[in-house]
Amino acid sequence: MHHASEPDSPAPSAPRDTDARLAAVLGALVPWPEDGSRADGPVAVDATDRLLLDEAAPLLATAGPGDVVVIGDRFGALTLGAVTLGAPDVRSCTDTVTAEAALDRNMDRDGLLDVVRGDRPTVRITVRDRVDGHLLGGARLVLLQLPGSLAELTEVAELVARHASPDVVLLAGGRVKHMTRAMNEVLAASFADVRATLARQKSRALVATGVRVERRDAPLTYPATARLTDAELVTAAGTPHVDVVAHGGVFAGTTLDLGTRFLLTTAEKWPGADRVHDAVDLGSGSGLLATVLALRYPEARVVGTDRSAAAVASTRATAEANGVDGRVVALRGDAGEHLEPAGADLILLNPPFHDRTAVRTDAAHRMFRAAGRALRQGGELWCVFNTALHYRQALTRAVGPTVHVAQNPKFTVTRSRRR
Repeated sequence: MHHASEPDSPAPSAPRDTDARLAAVLGALVPWPEDGSRADGPVAVDATDRLLLDEAAPLLATAGPGDVVVIGDRFGALTLGAVTLGAPDVRSCTDTVTAEAALDRNMDRDGLLDVVRGDRPTVRITVRDRVDGHLLGGARLVLLQLPGSLAELTEVAELVARHASPDVVLLAGGRVKHMTRAMNEVLAASFADVRATLARQKSRALVATGVRVERRDAPLTYPATARLTDAELVTAAGTPHVDVVAHGGVFAGTTLDLGTRFLLTTAEKWPGADRVHDAVDLGSGSGLLATVLALRYPEARVVGTDRSAAAVASTRATAEANGVDGRVVALRGDAGEHLEPAGADLILLNPPFHDRTAVRTDAAHRMFRAAGRALRQGGELWCVFNTALHYRQALTRAVGPTVHVAQNPKFTVTRSRRR
């Protein structure tokens, strides 16, 4: 996705001073799909965004074409801020389709790109959904919102070391309460010098420079592959083992998470093969459930869908590793909103209840509504969730009559049947 700003005529409302333009740009952003008015809701520009832009400002002022990459922008503050501060173009990677949509919506706000551009004849923003050589090739400055897992940070750091310019500067920022010494160690495995900035407004940045020569051609840690023989998994799949492939940012990586494990214990109660022609793994992650569906129902068409590009790539790779890629389609979308109406006989769902580091259940409720739309009459949604969340009434409203199938001290499995 490419965005270019070229003047049809001068933008009289755009301040000429760079600091004033930056303030105007950041002040115009909204945390789409929200508008920023909710007191406990997300903010479009946080202290980490501001710290990273301040630390990067001298480098951005002298940046040349192809120098700047942004990874993990939430609503566009880093991407649009970097261009405002002088970068002639930015390549920006947003893993989730929701972050990509938020960036796109903010870039489309009336006149905002004119303010970003200032008095330059043109600026360019390219949005990608994968961290790879196309994104990072030749980059000399990378701005990164620190991811929630060390595995994802490892994958990003290794790819920057492999594909970016040898003199690249990686600025990685986060909230102090979520940062650990292990993050420094991960970066130090790929960079010779790693230092921390002073904390400001409870945020801090790590500055990594000096790509280690040996990392340029070293094997990448991710995507990782494992062969699983967990009893619950192989019993549900009907095979001696299931291979899993996972990128660093995928929940649970190459392991079988506890919620999915408990859902698999109910597989013998799922609908029979004669009733399942189309099945969905909603929020597919590594694609283990999509692959189980394809193995268990060999005549069925299976869709694995997730908002994360890394998860979609992992779902596709896991299906291929188990020889079912011809019947598993992996799609990127928000909470199943793109699923065909009344097109599924069976949906499996282990909904998230965290968004980065915050506990949130709104994604789960959107997924329930999507399942209700996607199921055929009489189709079934099998859902596993933390028992304390008490989702049964919400499932009944969104899908249809819901019964408890199994429960242990931590998880509950329900079956909802479409009316």
